[in-house]
Parts: sequence; structure tokens; C-alpha cells
Amino acid sequence: MSLKNVEVTDNLISKTIDFVKTQLKDAEGGHDWFHILRVFNNAKLISKTEEVNPLIVALGALLHDIADSKFHDGDENLGPKLAREFLFKNNVDSSIIEHVINIIKHISFKSSIDRIQEFTSPELDVIQDADRLDAIGAIGIARCFNYGGYKNRKLFDPAIKPNLNMNKEGYKNSDSPTINHFYEKLLLLKDKMNTKTGRRIAAQRHEFMKLYLDQFYAEWDGDK
Repeated sequence: MSLKNVEVTDNLISKTIDFVKTQLKDAEGGHDWFHILRVFNNAKLISKTEEVNPLIVALGALLHDIADSKFHDGDENLGPKLAREFLFKNNVDSSIIEHVINIIKHISFKSSIDRIQEFTSPELDVIQDADRLDAIGAIGIARCFNYGGYKNRKLFDPAIKPNLNMNKEGYKNSDSPTINHFYEKLLLLKDKMNTKTGRRIAAQRHEFMKLYLDQFYAEWDGDK
């Protein structure tokens, strides 16, 4: 890549970062700019061992949660719309725009519940792993409880069992206790990783969550 192209790319990434920071300045703590930054850094790490287009990975990671539907009345079109407008305004090649939009549309856990994935790419694999890594481990636990508090959900209710057979609508509309979310999503992510690096990191974070749950139940029951 020529020096001029590097400068153009760096400028685009800088503009994208500024755009995302502005869009998410009032976001819920688990889906704010710092979530995006962690996913961006995770994606760069995973990309080191994958054959991918680094610009698509960077743009996809930065824009993947630009307007999460659960904070916008379930509107799954707003995020792709905002991302497309931003990229078009910044003269990004149309093929890259379409690739990034497809990543945004297909990255979420809920999008894979009811259907066979309609779009695949190595770049999506990388960003999806990066995003899922931020949903597990110590930060994943913190994000889970932060969102549960945001939605005023119970921490735990032994009488309410996890629903392991939810469809997409059931998942979107669930108001079950926060601990149930571990079984309905977080503990499932280790086996859904796409890349070698993603699987390696996920394995360690998965074990941390299991230890946390053991401690949680022990304290709940007054054993520790």
C-alpha cells in the first residue's frame, strides 16, 4: 500500500472513530464507545492470524453497534442506515460499504437463532469473534449485569428456569433474570467461535464464568 493510501485509510479510521464516539456518547455502559474500542482491539488481534481485508475489519468493528436495535425500539435497519450514510459521505468504495453493512446485519447472536446465516466472510468471522469475546469473561459478566440493571431485571430467581429453546422474537423480548442470560447466551459462545484465536481466548473466559457462577450460587445459598 502506498503512503498516500495509508494516509487516506488512517484518515477514514480517525473519522469513523469520531463519528462512533459522537453517536454513542449517551449509550448504556455495556454498549458504549469503550465496548466498540474493545471489539476493535480484539478484531485487530484476531486478524493477525487470519487472511482478511484490514480496512473492512476496522470499519466493521467500529460500526457494528452504531445503533443497537434493542436501544432503538427494535429497529434493526437504523444501524445499517447510519453506517451506509456515513461511509457514502466519506467516499468509501461501494463494495466495501456493502461488505460492512452485511457485517452489521449478520453479526449479532440473535440473528443466528432462527435461520441459517445468509452472509459469510472471513472479516465477519473475525469481528463476530471479537464482539462475542467482549460478551464473556470478566467484562462480559460486568456488561451482563449492567444491562440487567438498565432493564431493572432480577439478579436471579430460582423459580425461573433458563429458556434454552428461544426463537429470535423470544430472545429479543425476554425479561428473565440476569443469571439466566449466562445459560441462554454467554455460556454458548465458546462453541460458536469462528477463528483459532477466538476459540483460544474464549476457552479461558468461559472457565472464568463457570467459576463465577459457582461462587454466585455458593453465596446465594449462604455456603461461603
